Amino acid sequence: MTRIWLALVMVLWAVPSVAAEFHLSSPVLKDKGTIGNEQVFNGFGCTGANVSPELNWENAPKDTKSFAVTVYDPDAPTGSGWWHWVIFNIPASVHKLPANVGRSGDALPPPGSIQSMTDFGQPGYGGPCPPAGDKPHRYIFTVHALKVDQLPLKAEASGAMVGFYLNQNSLGKATFTALYGR
Repeated sequence: MTRIWLALVMVLWAVPSVAAEFHLSSPVLKDKGTIGNEQVFNGFGCTGANVSPELNWENAPKDTKSFAVTVYDPDAPTGSGWWHWVIFNIPASVHKLPANVGRSGDALPPPGSIQSMTDFGQPGYGGPCPPAGDKPHRYIFTVHALKVDQLPLKAEASGAMVGFYLNQNSLGKATFTALYGR
């Protein structure tokens, strides 16, 4: 009997533990789901409310020192996609962005964080607004776990510049894709 217990303990000890996966979610957006009018841009022919969705993340990599959140449309007819939201230097203690925190101006993003330039030419959240009649576009929501406390960038940084620094300092990322067409 002792041999059986010893063998069982050795087998269980040898099985690697599986860490929970870094995960991003939203109570109003689902992976592969359709984006509602609340998050759609107000302009360029769209009449949405342009409210950034609540985002929640969990199980970030162990040594995370800060986060960044991006929303990117790879289907925009620009040749380079479209940055809809870029916010970085989010403290490691933050694991949620409330709805509408991406509003430019009087919204309250986490202390120390920076909302940089989008392809709309301004900082803050800019919701979906693909060309009328185009196929539904994919909007990739991503939270990036970073190995640095802060990226050495200012609010005038482009999405591409922020993306370069995110890739240089990434410990991991969690993502989901939502769809919108008109």
